[in-house]
Amino acid sequence: MADEGSRKALPRRQLGRYLRAQRTAEKLTLADVAKSMEWSISKLGRIERGEEGKIRKADVQQLCDILGFTPERTAVMVGLAQQADVKSWWHAFGDLIPDGFVMYVDLEWAAHEMTIYRPDLVPGLLQTAAYARALDRIYFPHDSEEEQEGRVRLRMERQAIISRKTRPTRVDVVLHESVLHTVVGSPATMAAQLRHLADMSTKDNVGVRVLPYTAGVPIGVPIGPFVILDFKPDEGGVTEPPVIYVENFTGDMYLERGPDVESYRRASTTIQRAALDAVSSRTKLRNVAREFLS
Repeated sequence: MADEGSRKALPRRQLGRYLRAQRTAEKLTLADVAKSMEWSISKLGRIERGEEGKIRKADVQQLCDILGFTPERTAVMVGLAQQADVKSWWHAFGDLIPDGFVMYVDLEWAAHEMTIYRPDLVPGLLQTAAYARALDRIYFPHDSEEEQEGRVRLRMERQAIISRKTRPTRVDVVLHESVLHTVVGSPATMAAQLRHLADMSTKDNVGVRVLPYTAGVPIGVPIGPFVILDFKPDEGGVTEPPVIYVENFTGDMYLERGPDVESYRRASTTIQRAALDAVSSRTKLRNVAREFLS
């Protein structure tokens, strides 16, 4: 289990992964880029693996220039490098990371397996367009119709990780039973959403289970929504450590310390043990869907 001193900060790992991916796309070798930077190959390799310490802003900008990043993408890379030096970076990215960059969506795309608990809403990866649209109209009341539809399209595009032919993501979800009865949109919207969940749960790489009211409070204290993201080695043989994503109203958290990861894994295991099995959960989803239409 890595301690605070030995763990690699997530922003630094992400920075390295983006640099490595861009270098590969440009068909440049480590030697090519290291020579241009007047660095050793081993130093550039450590940066790409997220193992290097503090990286100067000027060096990041020069690297991005060599690799052909756009100015907007360069700003993201600089922000990640700066954020890696903030001790409590995982509580919020703040103003260092441009608003257009969404860390979670990128992590989601790279994950091999995701374990999700939602006590409140259907997770975005399993939402229907109508359910997503109903939520966004409430949360973004001042957005134009075009902006709202853009958000819905993004939500739908994210779901491609489940059905893609190459390395589809394994997604295991536990929903509290209250999610099934919390009306988002109309009864028809809810019926379609619950049927969609039931249908998705028949896929080999998707699990949807319900934590029933009768399970009480399985871990003894209330717990909010969280996602455990696990990764496989990438093309370069680099494996990113697991990340816990905790969503809340004022700012998201990304946790990677060993004790934090283990605490959420234990909580997830306890919740899963208390949940209905896959078949019973699917039956409940379909039954509640029928109730919405009766």
